[in-house]
Amino acid sequence: MSNLDKIIKESVPDGYYVGGALRDALMRRYSGDIDLAMPREKVKPCALKLASKLKATAFEMDKEFGVWRVSAKNGLQIDLCAFVGQEIKTDLKRRDFTVNALAYPVNSPIKISLKKEGKKIFIKLSSLKKDGIIDLNGGIADIKNKVVRANGPKIFQEDPLRLLRAFRTACELNFKIEDKTFSLIKKYSALAFKPAGERIQEELRRIFIAPNTAAVLRKMDESGVLCSLIPELAKQKSCALCYYGDGGVFTHTMKVVERIEFLLNNLKRAFPKYHTKLKAYARDISLYKMAALLHDIAKPATAKEINGRLRFFHHEERGSEMAEKLLKKLKFSSDNQKLICKMIYYHLRPSNLASNEIVTDKGIYKFFKELGQAGIPMLLLCWADYTSYVNPRQIPTLMKKSVLPVMTMEEAKKKENVGKTLRHMQMLNFLFGKYFNEEKRFTAPVRLIDGRDIMKTLKIAPGPKVGEIMEQVILEQVEGKIKTKEDALRFILENKSRLLG
Repeated sequence: MSNLDKIIKESVPDGYYVGGALRDALMRRYSGDIDLAMPREKVKPCALKLASKLKATAFEMDKEFGVWRVSAKNGLQIDLCAFVGQEIKTDLKRRDFTVNALAYPVNSPIKISLKKEGKKIFIKLSSLKKDGIIDLNGGIADIKNKVVRANGPKIFQEDPLRLLRAFRTACELNFKIEDKTFSLIKKYSALAFKPAGERIQEELRRIFIAPNTAAVLRKMDESGVLCSLIPELAKQKSCALCYYGDGGVFTHTMKVVERIEFLLNNLKRAFPKYHTKLKAYARDISLYKMAALLHDIAKPATAKEINGRLRFFHHEERGSEMAEKLLKKLKFSSDNQKLICKMIYYHLRPSNLASNEIVTDKGIYKFFKELGQAGIPMLLLCWADYTSYVNPRQIPTLMKKSVLPVMTMEEAKKKENVGKTLRHMQMLNFLFGKYFNEEKRFTAPVRLIDGRDIMKTLKIAPGPKVGEIMEQVILEQVEGKIKTKEDALRFILENKSRLLG
């Protein structure tokens, strides 16, 4: 579609390029879509004309604000929106940040390049006449200086979502939030949870996709926005200071976010044998970072001193419940809620496994059966949790040793805290090996007998007991004690009284 600029000129002659595509053009970057602004009465007819020329679909997205979208089969997306006010200059004054408060007439010289990645089309505007860009508040200079600056003193009151968008824009563009704007964010930080949940979720996801999420979350915390969104994190800061040091549980939480970020960027180094398969589980990195942020959310609520020792009994179960409420408010999908909450609920399980000198195949089968699709993601979360207790400089060395056989508990104790962490890391590598090398054995063993065989052999009626007996047969099968149908039938006959008791 090499003539897209010409088609837009013919279809929207009175329009203006605005928004991220124009900003990205000045940075010589590709953008996700095109935004065009124009008088309200021209939005619908221009959208229909543009869609016709592009053989695309046009539909109204927001009647109140006069927004239409043109969506082509190849993934191209163009949004047409009405001016706020009577002209483009009035419209630009209501925009969020100076770097986004720019406009360029459609009928001015421009070239549009497209590139496709997967199903997504990316757009780049070029060959603009710089003196044709409408810039009321120094947006071009702020782009050059890599600064996110408020376009006016009331932008956060007008739309509190901009509190989050400031951080998202800064991390996506690798810009710095200007000091006065940061002060404004602090002033209005209490409004952060006011926008609709799905809008907050979208901004958070984009922050979590960024490669420097942990640093962004720290700035969000400094501004007050993070704890306005998730008040439970504020309580972490005064909890378990004796154990975690300054910042308490919150310091630990931030370290876990840092470690999961490091792990997802270094899967090959951490798990050289399994990194290719693990990538399939780590496509949506935003879910892992959300789970890391919330994994110890209930520690302050469950903290108790017992015999001079601080304990957090059942914080994982309670944390799962608290996380579910938050994720529902933020309109996460049901599947994503279940995944994150299950990761939180079971995040102590590998540690419990590692507390046994020998981990049986039966224990591994039960582990993966109970966790289901959350099993592998939860193990990645645990890696981040364990490594948060050692100096980051030690992690590369520990990663190399983590592929070795699991050290004994006695060996781990000799190395103190580092030894405990290494044993846990080796245990995770061991579990990945069991799963990926013998997946069917631990997730879907072939059934040697069925319920009818059990009922006929033991002369019992249908009911829950049949399923319980079947599970016992599978456990014996996983351990290699049962290999044939005859073995299975012999097992249930020889253990009839115990199985029916």
